Amino acid sequence: MTHELLAAVERIRPIIQSKAESAEAERRLSDTVYDAMREAGLFKMLAPRAHGGLEVHPIEAMTVFEAVARLDSAAAWNLVMNQAISAYAAWLPPEGVRELFRDGPPTTAGSLNPPAAAIRVEGGWRVTGRVPFGSGCHHASWLAMPAIEHRDGRPVLDPQRGQPVPFAIFLPREQARILDTWHTLGMRGTGSADYEVEDLFVPDHLTAPVGPLERPAPGFEGPLFRMWPWTAIMGEASVSVGVAAAAVDEAVSLCRAKTAAYNAVPQREQQLPQFLLGKAGSRVAASRDTLHAAAREAYGEVERSGRLLSREAKIRLQLAACFAAEACAEAVRHVNDAVGATSFRLDRPFERHFRDTHTLLQHSSKSSARYASAGRLMLGLENDWVWLGF
Repeated sequence: MTHELLAAVERIRPIIQSKAESAEAERRLSDTVYDAMREAGLFKMLAPRAHGGLEVHPIEAMTVFEAVARLDSAAAWNLVMNQAISAYAAWLPPEGVRELFRDGPPTTAGSLNPPAAAIRVEGGWRVTGRVPFGSGCHHASWLAMPAIEHRDGRPVLDPQRGQPVPFAIFLPREQARILDTWHTLGMRGTGSADYEVEDLFVPDHLTAPVGPLERPAPGFEGPLFRMWPWTAIMGEASVSVGVAAAAVDEAVSLCRAKTAAYNAVPQREQQLPQFLLGKAGSRVAASRDTLHAAAREAYGEVERSGRLLSREAKIRLQLAACFAAEACAEAVRHVNDAVGATSFRLDRPFERHFRDTHTLLQHSSKSSARYASAGRLMLGLENDWVWLGF
């Protein structure tokens, strides 16, 4: 399956590459690229076979995500997020799954913070709220967002925990208003804008609990879905690997041909560029290997046990994602030192790779704070990060 998927990426390579610059300028992925990935079947990787998907091994998906990220980080990010969020349909009742997958595996953009206000009505909820970071929301067929019940203008608290009980809602994209809020240093082409709804009716069958997957919807029983959301987080980290790998390849090509100004010795013969490219390449390879090893071990664990991930597996996945994001940003810094002044020219790719990898380093699932979240669990302390609790 990996070979066929990579061949599909190769077929649409010219389309992705030709639109990468316009995605940066327009701050959203082009319709042409999104449609090409969908028609190539790339959005089916994390969908269940029972509903028309491919249900591939996580490493197969990560390999494809990296291949697309080598061509365009924004295309890869949309590819990861809009099918990973669709996989949250595993928490829906069967009627909701049927609606989402009516025309085959859907694409879904979404964010799970902050929660909207939901008022209970007959057959469902009236929801008002706004969420940021809706990557791919201009193209996805569905949107997801969190909600908590409100009564008399105040959140309803769980009497046992003293906290609101969040749940997720799914809605067709055309029912939300997308706002022009995505103005960023890096990952500009992802279209990760805010969107909002006001007094929107959401039927009960399009709502899902927020918590570990205890009763998967029919078709979602496989190990891939018991790993959620780590399939998404590993995919996100694989985007960093793809961007850094592209930077190293481009730097090698440049240094083979370049002789720097005021220097009679070609770059390829100088020890400093050799040293820096070696360090950069080692970081990329180590990131990929660490991610794949953690994913392989986690998938094997849930496949053998038939249960959800252990705490140890989640710690390893979290540390792998943090390490990859950090090491790939470091690799790009080494690349920039190796190529010199070429690194800051807007007509060369290096400045975008730098912006993208350092923007990805601040993403909530792999930022420095997540090292601490994993460390808390290692020390036997209470979890402070929602996805380590799934």
